[in-house]
Amino acid sequence: MRISELATRSGVPVATIKYYLREKLLPEGERSSPTQAAYGQAHVQRLGVIRALVDAGVGIAGVRKVVAVLEEPPENPYDLLGAANAAVTPAVSADLDLTAALALLERMGGSVEACFPDQVAAVAHALATLDRAGFTVPEPVMDAYLAHLGALAEAELAATPDTSIEDAVRYVVLGTALVEPLILALRRVAEQVAASRRFGAGGA
Repeated sequence: MRISELATRSGVPVATIKYYLREKLLPEGERSSPTQAAYGQAHVQRLGVIRALVDAGVGIAGVRKVVAVLEEPPENPYDLLGAANAAVTPAVSADLDLTAALALLERMGGSVEACFPDQVAAVAHALATLDRAGFTVPEPVMDAYLAHLGALAEAELAATPDTSIEDAVRYVVLGTALVEPLILALRRVAEQVAASRRFGAGGA
């Protein structure tokens, strides 16, 4: 298909597609002449990933990291998961105290060797933010977080597609970028449901 048809199929304007091509986020089409190229379904799928990430608030630098994983995916599923998550994990300070984060990791049954450093640092950053605000998550609540997040992780890994590397990366990356807001929204809904059971709907 020509670039105009690619734009129609993907819902991405031609000018934006050309920008992604210049930025090497989208692979070149098959040249039929110096000024024309043909594009295929793989381009439609890649544009879907890019636009989903952009719509989820991932910047071009993050999209570039995702594309790098798609272009040269690690062979080991563990490394693939780490690389895909790292692509959409915001960078945090390198001089954080990791003690509390590592303690939570151990409570989850993990170890520093079993988790990528940037993920541990993200936990440490979140804990430091709580500490600055003078807020402490009660131990029973933290226990519930760790137990249920562990079960959630097992379910997500079991559902990761094994049809292709691109499908797996798409699932992990979009699951991180797009599903996390859903999880947060569902948490708030669950709290309202629990509150209605305990106190009555509308505070009655």
